[in-house]
Amino acid sequence: MKVVIFAGGYGSRLSEETTLRPKPMVEIGGRPIIWHIMKIYSHYGFNDFVVLAGYKADYIKDYFINYAMINSDFTVDLATGEFKWLRRALEPWKITVLDTGLNTMTGGRLRRARDVIGDRRFLLTYGDGVSDTDIAATIELHERDGNWITLTAVSQPGRYGALGLSDDGTRVHAFREKRIGDGGLINGGFFVCEPEVFDLIEGDDTVWEEGPMESALHMGKVGSHWHQGFWQSMDSLRDKMVLEKAWESGNAPWKLWDPTPG
Repeated sequence: MKVVIFAGGYGSRLSEETTLRPKPMVEIGGRPIIWHIMKIYSHYGFNDFVVLAGYKADYIKDYFINYAMINSDFTVDLATGEFKWLRRALEPWKITVLDTGLNTMTGGRLRRARDVIGDRRFLLTYGDGVSDTDIAATIELHERDGNWITLTAVSQPGRYGALGLSDDGTRVHAFREKRIGDGGLINGGFFVCEPEVFDLIEGDDTVWEEGPMESALHMGKVGSHWHQGFWQSMDSLRDKMVLEKAWESGNAPWKLWDPTPG
């Protein structure tokens, strides 16, 4: 199953960092946050990634093209050109980076990747949030309930739009804007999607969270996995500092993979 990552936005609320690089490439603990996200999925055995780039797409392309060089030790003899790996950093990842346009909306970015994703179920997430969510449990729920979209519902106070869920927390019946004092659940991403969702996307101007998800909602095809553990997006410099502090503590909740170097 492919893992599709939204990585094309401007990240304007994190302009202190994103004037230089796209938000998914902003580092936590010396690694881009997109690397952390990919490690989460890899922990569950998903290693085939499609990165939907846009703003500063070349930065993302350069990182993955030069990944082994950046993260490995080697000896090079400049006189002879002889090159020898001393320690080569390897991940079991296949990565497709697509430049989906500078101003394309999220739904449009996904639609442009249709041929690469193919006519099969896929996983989808944002390139700026980490969690210790159980992706395998989300897939199991998705299969059980026959949804077209299953999202991860998380608790987060403040600025996000809230979800209306069924009593058992497995069915979404409303999307609405966040109100002051509202402690409801929000869409934390980490979606499981069926290929039918492509037909709900009209074009480059389609916002994934609006047209396609709203249409699937009205069809009764949106489910939710209620995750009560850790979730944090990186929308601001403060959010970045929260994640950095957690990583530096050595107990980052989203680090599900084994404690080997990297």
